[in-house]
Amino acid sequence: MRDGNGDSDGMIESQSVLARGDAAMDPDDRKVSRISTQELERRWKLVRDHLKERGLDALVTQNARDFTGGYVKWFTDIPAYYPRTVIFHASDLMTVVEHGAAGRRRSLSGDDKDNPGVGEIITTSAFPSIHYTRTYDAEAVCDDLNKRGYRKIGLVGASGMPQGFVAYLEAKLSGTAEISDETDFVDRAKAVKSDEEIALIKKTAEMQDVVFGKVLSHIKPGMRDLEVAALAQYEGQLLGSEQGIFLGMSARLGQPAFFAQRHFQGRTLSRNDHMSLLIENNGTGGFYAELSRTIVLGKASQELIEGFEIVKEAQQHTLKRLKPGGLCREIFLAHNEFMKQKGVPAESRIYAHSQGYDLIERPLIRSDETMSIEKSMNMSVHPSYATSSMYAHICDNYLVEEDGASECLHRTPKRVFEV
Repeated sequence: MRDGNGDSDGMIESQSVLARGDAAMDPDDRKVSRISTQELERRWKLVRDHLKERGLDALVTQNARDFTGGYVKWFTDIPAYYPRTVIFHASDLMTVVEHGAAGRRRSLSGDDKDNPGVGEIITTSAFPSIHYTRTYDAEAVCDDLNKRGYRKIGLVGASGMPQGFVAYLEAKLSGTAEISDETDFVDRAKAVKSDEEIALIKKTAEMQDVVFGKVLSHIKPGMRDLEVAALAQYEGQLLGSEQGIFLGMSARLGQPAFFAQRHFQGRTLSRNDHMSLLIENNGTGGFYAELSRTIVLGKASQELIEGFEIVKEAQQHTLKRLKPGGLCREIFLAHNEFMKQKGVPAESRIYAHSQGYDLIERPLIRSDETMSIEKSMNMSVHPSYATSSMYAHICDNYLVEEDGASECLHRTPKRVFEV
C-alpha cells in the first residue's frame, strides 16, 4: 500500500467512520436506515453456498457511487460514495478497502453495528479524479489475497469497476490465482427480494407518493424547475431517503417537457405551462423505486391527455407479461409491437427494469437480457414517447408475484395533474 495523506484537511477518515458518528451515540441512532442482521446473514449464506459450489476462496467487488453501486451495499449495508471495495471471504469475515488516511487498518470482530460481518477495514487515499492513485485500492486487495494464499477468486461487476483497478488485479494475480466472473449469480441474488426487502420497497413507494403530493401542493407559477426538484429531494430526505435523482423540466403547452437533470432546470414556470417530474430516490433501507407524472399549471391539452392514455395502456400491456419465467426479450418485442399499433415510436431506451439498491438493476426489459422474470422482483415500468409538441410518460413500481404483477406499489393516481 502507498503512504501519503488522506483528504487535504484531514477531516475525512473513512466512509464507515462517517457512518459511526459520535462514539458516545447509541449505534442504533447513527444510521438513517439499516437492514437487519438476519437479512444480511441470508445474503451471506447464499454467497458462501455459491463459493463452496464453485470452489472459490473469495469474491471481490467495488462501487463508487450509491445509486448505481448496489453490490457494496448488498454485502455490507453501507453505500459507496468514494470507491469502496469488499472482499467477501469464503471462510472468514469480510475485508473492506475504503477512502481514508493511507495505510490505516482497523480490526473488527464481525459484530460491529456499523460494519456487520466485517473483520478488517483498510483505508487508502485514492481518488477517481487522480489518475496516479488508480491502483492504491487494488494494491491493498492484492496484499490481502496473496497473504491468504488464495488460488480461485471471483469478481462481481468487473466491467463497471475502474480499468486501473481491474487491470492491476489481473496483472498481479496472474500466475498465482484463477479469476472468474461471478456477476450473474450475484445479480440474480440481488434481484429476487426477501420479505424484508419487499416491505422496505413498499415503504419507498409510499414515501414517493407523499413527496409527489407535497410537490402538487406547492408548485406554482414563478418557481424554477430546480426549486420543484429541490422540494422533492428535501421532502424525501425528511422521510428517510438518503439520495436519488430528481428529473424535471417545464415547457409551454405545445412543446415537449422532457426529463432533465439539475444543469437544465433553470426555467421559470408560468401559468399554462406543464412539467414532467420523475422522482427516483431511495427510501428507508436504501431501496429504490421511481414515480413520474405530468403536472399542468392550468388546463391540459387534449394531445397531452391522449398521449398519457397511450403510455398508461402500454404500462398495463407489459404488466400482463411480467410473470415468473417470462423472457425479457419477448416482453420487449411485444411492447414495441404495441407501440407500433398505436402509431407511436418504438422504444429504444430502457422502459422497464428491476430495482433494489441500484436505481437500475437486472433484469432489464430489452432484447439482450439473459435473465428471466422471477417471483419477488421489484419492477419499474415506465413507457414513454415524444413528438415535436409533447412528451408522454408514466412510471410506477410493481412486484412480480406467482400469478403475475402485483397491484401498483404507488397510490398516486394515473393521470395528468392539473393544478
